[in-house]
Amino acid sequence: MSIKKSILVRVRLVFLFVCLFACAIVYKIVHIQFLDGDKWKNISNERRIFYKPVHATRGNILSDNESILATSLPFYRVAFDPAVAKPEVFNAGVDSLAMLLSRFYGDKSADYYRRKMKNARHSGKRYVRLNSRQIGYQDKKLMSRWPIFREGKNKGGVIFEKVEKRFKPFGILAERTIGFINEDKNGAGLEYSFNGNLSGVDGEALFERIAGGSKPIYDGTEVKPQHGYDIKTTLNVNLQDVAESALYKALERTDAEYGTVILMEVKTGEIKAIANLGKTKGGYIEDYNYAVGNQGRTEPGSTFKLASMMALFEHRPDISLTDTVDAGDGRYRIKNTIMTDAKINGYGKITVQQVFEKSSNIGIAKLMEQYFGHEQQAYVDYLNKFGLNSTLGFQMDGEAVPYMKSPQDKDWYGTTLTSMSIGYELKLSPLHTLAFYNAVANNGVLIQPIIVKEIRKVDEVVQSFQTRVLNEKICSDATLKKLKLMLEGVVENGTARSIRNADYKIAGKTGTARKVKNGRYVREYSTSFAGYFPADNPKYSCIVIIDSPKGVNVYGSDVAAPVFKELADKAYALDLAMHKPMHERVVPDKESLPVVEAGSLDDLKLIYNNLGVSTRAGVTEEDWVKVEPQRRSLEFKPNPVLQNKVPDVVGMTLRDALYILGNQHLKVDVQGMGKRVKKQSLAPGTDINEEKTITIILG
Repeated sequence: MSIKKSILVRVRLVFLFVCLFACAIVYKIVHIQFLDGDKWKNISNERRIFYKPVHATRGNILSDNESILATSLPFYRVAFDPAVAKPEVFNAGVDSLAMLLSRFYGDKSADYYRRKMKNARHSGKRYVRLNSRQIGYQDKKLMSRWPIFREGKNKGGVIFEKVEKRFKPFGILAERTIGFINEDKNGAGLEYSFNGNLSGVDGEALFERIAGGSKPIYDGTEVKPQHGYDIKTTLNVNLQDVAESALYKALERTDAEYGTVILMEVKTGEIKAIANLGKTKGGYIEDYNYAVGNQGRTEPGSTFKLASMMALFEHRPDISLTDTVDAGDGRYRIKNTIMTDAKINGYGKITVQQVFEKSSNIGIAKLMEQYFGHEQQAYVDYLNKFGLNSTLGFQMDGEAVPYMKSPQDKDWYGTTLTSMSIGYELKLSPLHTLAFYNAVANNGVLIQPIIVKEIRKVDEVVQSFQTRVLNEKICSDATLKKLKLMLEGVVENGTARSIRNADYKIAGKTGTARKVKNGRYVREYSTSFAGYFPADNPKYSCIVIIDSPKGVNVYGSDVAAPVFKELADKAYALDLAMHKPMHERVVPDKESLPVVEAGSLDDLKLIYNNLGVSTRAGVTEEDWVKVEPQRRSLEFKPNPVLQNKVPDVVGMTLRDALYILGNQHLKVDVQGMGKRVKKQSLAPGTDINEEKTITIILG
C-alpha cells in the first residue's frame, strides 16, 4: 500500500470516528432532553428550591417591676434583586437610588452603587447585598420610600433581610447574671440557663437559589416561628445598681482581684441584686459569676464560725453565752501547728459571746476540741443536717458543689476539726453561705434561693416559681436565740462596729481567710461579711466577698462590711415598710409627764425633745437644773452648784450626782438600789470647811 492510500485510510477512519462521536453526543442530548427530562428537572428544582429556617424572636428578660433587662430588636441588611424591576422603572430610578445609598451609608460614591446595580442586572444576578451594615426599623421605613425600592419586593426587588440583635437597655448592669448564648448554643447566665424558654421554636420558609445568593419564596407553605417566652426575674434595678457601684468602689480602692455581692429577701428567697466584678487591664468587669460558680467557691473563713457555734449549741444546749473560754496569749499549739488570734497578746479569758464577737480562732478551736474532740463525726453530721454539704438546686446552671471533709477521708488530719471550725479545709460558694445565714434570719427555715419568678407568654403566666423549703428547721429555737444575739453583738460590740447605726440594727459576721498558693497559705486574704437586717425583723440577707485586697487594712471589717452597709442603707431607704413609724407629737397632761427631778440642762432638753415633751427654761445660764412639772409642759429651775457648798443632788442620776459631789471634794457613800438619788445626808447649802463624807440613798 502506497503512502497516499495509507494516509487516506487513516483520515477516513478518523472522520468516521468523529461522526460516530457526534452522533453519540446528539443521541445523549436527545435522551437527556426528552427521555430523562422530567428526572433532571426535578433534581434541578430540588437543588434550586430549598427550605431554610426562619428564626423565632427571642423572649425578653424582665426585672421584678417588669423593666426590660434584655430584649431582641429587629435590624436589617439591605439586598437587591436587580432583575425584578421593569426597564423603565430601573432606568428612571437607578441614579437617584445610588445617590441616596451613597449619602445614607457614607462609605462609597454614588457612581459605585450605580455600577454595582447595573452590572448585577446586566449579568443576570438575582441577588446582590448593597451594604453589610445593619439598619434599624425607622431606616427601613425611610428606604422603603426611595426610587425603585418604593415598588416593593415583587416589583422593585428590594430585600430587607431581618437580623435580630440582643439589646440591654441598662447597659452592663447585671451583665454576667443576664449572660449570653452564642451560635453554638454555649453561654452563661439566664440567657443560657433559660434558653429553652427564651429561644422559642424556629419556623421555615421556601428559598430559591439565585445568582449571588438566595431569596425567599412565599408560596403559603412557610411555617411561622413560635416566638420565645419572657422570663420575669426577681432582680431590682435600683438595688442592683447600688450593689455594683458599691462593689466597684471597694475593688478599685483596694486593688482587689474580684468581688461579689448577693442581696436576698429573707422570707421569699428572691435575689434582689447579684453583682460579680473581676479585675482586667481596663478596670473591673462582670467576667464570671463568682457568686454561684466554681471559681467563687473558696474557704469561707470566719463567716463559717456561725455553723460551728450552731453545731456546738445543738450538741450541748446547756452552754451559755456567758460561759468563759481561756483564749490565752494569742498563740495556741494544735498538734504540730500554731493557731493565732488577730490580737497580738491574745484575749485572755472571755465569754462565749465575746469569742464570736471578737472572732477568736483560739476560742472557737478550744470549744470544738472540748466538745467534739472525741466525736468528730458528730460535728460533720451537724453540718450535713444544716444543708452545708448539699447543692441548693439553684435555677442557673453552673452551681458549685460544696466541698467538705469527713473523718473517714484520707486527708482528715489531727488539725482538721479545728481548721474546719474556723472556715478552712472546706469550700463553699457565696450563695451557699448566704442561704445558711438566711436560714438563721428566717427562724431556722432553709429555703432555696430563686432568681426567676415567672415565665410568660405576653401577659399570660406559663409557669411560676415559688419558694421551696429545703429544711423546715435546721436547729432549735434556743440555738437560734443565742446565734442571733451573737450576730447582733458582732456589729454592736465586735469586729463590725464600724457599720452599726441608729436607724436600724444589723446582724452579721466578718470573715478574713488566708488564701492558698502552691499548696501553702500566703498573706493574701479573701474578705467577707454575711448577715441580715433589720436584725429585729429581718427583711434582707446579704453577703459581700472581696478577694485579695491590697493595702494596710485588708480585713473583712475594713473591706467587705462597708459595702454591705452601703447596700443595706439603700435597701432600707427604698423600703418604707421597714421604717419605724413616727408617732404623732402630742401635748401631755401634767399627770402623764415623765418625772425627772434634776439633772444636766443639755441632757434633759435632748431627752424631752426626743419624747415630744414641751419644755420651758426659767433660767438658761445654769448647767444644772431642777424640773418642775406644769400643766402641759416642764419648766427648768436653776439648781446652782456653789463653791464650798453642799450641792442639791436629789432627783439626779447616780452618774450626775457622783460627778458633782466629786468636784466638791466630798467622799460619797452610796446606799440602796435605784436609778435616782432620793435622799442625801448633808443638807444642800451646808458649808464644806473640811473633808466630809456624804451619804446618798438611791430609790
